[in-house]
Amino acid sequence: MNDVAPTPLTIGGEQIPPGARRRVEIPVAQPYGPTHLTLPAVVVHGRAPGPRLFVSAAIHGDEINGVEIIRRVLQSSRVRRLCGTLLAVPIVNVYGFMQQTRYLPDRRDLNRSFPGSGRGSLAGRLAEVFMREIVANSTHGIDLHTAAMHRSNLPQIRARLDDPSTRTLAEAFGVPVVIDANVRDGSLRQAVLERQIPMLLYEAGEALRFSELAIRAGVRGVLSVMAELGMIEASRRPGSRVLPVVAKSTMWIRAENGGILRIRKRLGARVEGDDVLAVVSDPLGDGERMVRSPTSGIIIGRTELPLVNEGDALFHIASFSRKQKAGDEIERFEAELDPEATTSPSGEPSIQ
Repeated sequence: MNDVAPTPLTIGGEQIPPGARRRVEIPVAQPYGPTHLTLPAVVVHGRAPGPRLFVSAAIHGDEINGVEIIRRVLQSSRVRRLCGTLLAVPIVNVYGFMQQTRYLPDRRDLNRSFPGSGRGSLAGRLAEVFMREIVANSTHGIDLHTAAMHRSNLPQIRARLDDPSTRTLAEAFGVPVVIDANVRDGSLRQAVLERQIPMLLYEAGEALRFSELAIRAGVRGVLSVMAELGMIEASRRPGSRVLPVVAKSTMWIRAENGGILRIRKRLGARVEGDDVLAVVSDPLGDGERMVRSPTSGIIIGRTELPLVNEGDALFHIASFSRKQKAGDEIERFEAELDPEATTSPSGEPSIQ
């Protein structure tokens, strides 16, 4: 569990005593002009010993579901009785977030710039600050993402499942699809794993859009991981636990022709080999081309744009040895987290 004794914790030059909750503004590299930007974090430092979990979002500045997930987690009454420490960083790429873009002002992808350097590029300097101030003070991590612009992802966890402790946390998160994913060079996950810190990457929803299903699943998942680590009490809400199924492989289906796309299969749908996923038509109405699935599996990602070029990625399909079980878990998961079924009178999710 990697319990850390409840001693004062220093983040961004501010000392946080056990039992305190602080908003910390961590200095980062400054852009041109008079604007002063900081990396905002909320640190909940429990009185009792326990793990130190970082939860981060908006490493890509336009991926905003995680910002709302972290806000709701911090509002949960269960976090008030915390063993260990929660380091919540809702907006890592503050530059991209302000401009509603994936990238930094230097056009670099922050998630290809870790572990960074204090003498490097803007991206490298921000990555170094995050590693020094947040990761170095953590024993576990969760990074929250969405699909890129004009794409949607089914809620899913990506992790290195050869590590037993990481696999346990991936199962505890409670989404139906888990992908045993290799790390990418320069990613936060690679840098964190090199420090032998177990970490999950959560993918759900679309850039610059709030998805209530994705947010609810993320809130429940983060709190479930915290309960698994012994940081908070387990939920007393009734409901069955989702049993995730590990994907044995994934593949993208790309457009063979450009034109107007009419989608036939929804996100999360089960498909068989040769099933029609969509139809691509000439903009003037001449000719139609079927987009067929070359394999059986579950649609875990898809484009949201009706206009496609030849070669565009259209559908992301995960294959499972137990496709029926994966499909059943997805249907049960979606029914349980349906916004209309679980929204309180105030409009806030009833997940605590």
